[in-house]
Amino acid sequence: MSMNVGPSEGEDEVVSAINTTPLVDVMLVLLIIFLITIPVVTHTVPVALPKDRNQPTQTKPENVILSINKDGDTFWNQKLVPDTTALVNMLKKEAVKEPQPEVHIRADQDGRYEFVGRVVVALQRAGIYKIAFITEPPPGNGS
Repeated sequence: MSMNVGPSEGEDEVVSAINTTPLVDVMLVLLIIFLITIPVVTHTVPVALPKDRNQPTQTKPENVILSINKDGDTFWNQKLVPDTTALVNMLKKEAVKEPQPEVHIRADQDGRYEFVGRVVVALQRAGIYKIAFITEPPPGNGS
């Protein structure tokens, strides 16, 4: 076995190096594109988002518990409320009490947002200011 180290006379030299110029050109173009688009993507309106808190529910006898099942039926402390007008009238009686009782809304997770929205509008029309949404803590929370 023999190996030529230098070019022989009369033979063309074969270049065995990889030409990286096209690779560098592509990488520079991608770098420029990312430098231009990242500030546009991350530019948002500065807002302070609420922090997640998990507080145990303090059940008081004067609190009103409104439950909404997946079919949209509303229950006042486990008693069915026939319609929104009746709910508003019942809430108006509670709104004038001193101190105003808290209203806890328990809605089925499979229910439509529309049903909860109707109850919130009824609370607003009646003048109720203390509203709480009752949820279950996420599984594996440890508390």
